[in-house]
Amino acid sequence: MERGGSFDVNIIVFDIGGTNIKYGVINEAGEILYKSSVATAITAESNDIVRQLLDLGKELKLKWGATGVAISSAGQINSHTGEVIHATDTIPGYRGTNLKQEIESVLNVPVVVENDVNCMAIGEYWKGAAKGKENFLSLALGTGIGGAIVLNGSLHTGASFSAGELGHMTLYPKGKLCTCGDKGCYEMYASSLALEKKARGVLQTDVTLPELFAGAKSGNSVMESVIDEWIEDMALGIKTLVHIFNPELIVIGGGVSAQGSYLLEKLRPSVYGKIMPPFRSLMSIEVAQQGNDANLIGSSFLFFRDLEARHNGDYVESSITCDKK
Repeated sequence: MERGGSFDVNIIVFDIGGTNIKYGVINEAGEILYKSSVATAITAESNDIVRQLLDLGKELKLKWGATGVAISSAGQINSHTGEVIHATDTIPGYRGTNLKQEIESVLNVPVVVENDVNCMAIGEYWKGAAKGKENFLSLALGTGIGGAIVLNGSLHTGASFSAGELGHMTLYPKGKLCTCGDKGCYEMYASSLALEKKARGVLQTDVTLPELFAGAKSGNSVMESVIDEWIEDMALGIKTLVHIFNPELIVIGGGVSAQGSYLLEKLRPSVYGKIMPPFRSLMSIEVAQQGNDANLIGSSFLFFRDLEARHNGDYVESSITCDKK
């Protein structure tokens, strides 16, 4: 459905990760009025994330007159109930947490919860690289590879809210052991962490990704060859995804997206050279435009979409279509 109504509303937004919780206040136009971050409260055995959200939420609700909460979170999220149905050990004890229920019961405002990579995709759809696109994929490259799938203007979450684990398709059978327990997964070769490990192995020294890219751009042929090999692995995975989904756009997010045109000038020809002509004729590859704000913006879109749908009496859970203004 299209968002065309008008509500004089500010809402609280959270983006929950294993290291930090980003938070802020966003209005109905998708403008970030305030934002900050705090270290995620985690010990080896448990987390205190709900307490953090409640403490911050009470303060922001009072100061900004916020009338709702939108949450982007790591893990697999049941967006109907707001429950974390699966999470890695990065956030101990997180699985089974019902964020929607816990926050609504104390703050007494409506709450929307969605997976963080899905929120990134929707943020780019509303305000970024995917604006106006109805069929696209998002890849978030970090420690692993998160994915989001938008088909015919709707976020595809799958039968159990777990669709988009693109990092766990097999790239090399019997390859490197993955954290999921299988071998040869895509993220073991094409994630940002994989690139960092590859660079350290080849260069035999600690090197950050910004240092690696800076060296390659300055003419270091060894550093550039490391990046080129990583690009080939990324392109191999994208080839499979393109032939399955036939998207009009692939959005690359995560820290490496800051490399912009340098990254795209290497990735595009590698991908286009691997896919059949009908698939590449209408497909583009872009880097995310909203950076660290995409998740916050995307979660707020979901909140305002649901608010408007309920107001109009035509609530549709899966549609994310927005106006194209």
